[in-house]
Amino acid sequence: MTRPKNEYSKGTQLGVTFASGYLAGVFCAIVSHPADTMVSKLNAVKSGGSTGENVKKIYAEVGFNGLWKGLGTRIFMIGTLTGF
Repeated sequence: MTRPKNEYSKGTQLGVTFASGYLAGVFCAIVSHPADTMVSKLNAVKSGGSTGENVKKIYAEVGFNGLWKGLGTRIFMIGTLTGF
C-alpha cells in the first residue's frame, strides 16, 4: 500500500508524474506510428488511383517493417513531450 500523495517529496511527485506521462507518450507513439507513416507516404503519392490501391502499393514497397521505421525517434519525441 502506498502513502498519501502529500507524504512524498515534490521531487518524487514530479518524477512519478513525468514517468506516467512518458509511458503514456510511448504507448501512443507505438499505437499511432504505423498509421502515421502510411498517411505520410499517401500524401507523397502523385499518381491517381483510389486510396486503397495506393495503400496496397505503398505496403508492397515498404512492407510491415517499413511501417515501423523511425519508431525509436518518435518514442523519444512523443514520450518526452507528453512527459513534460
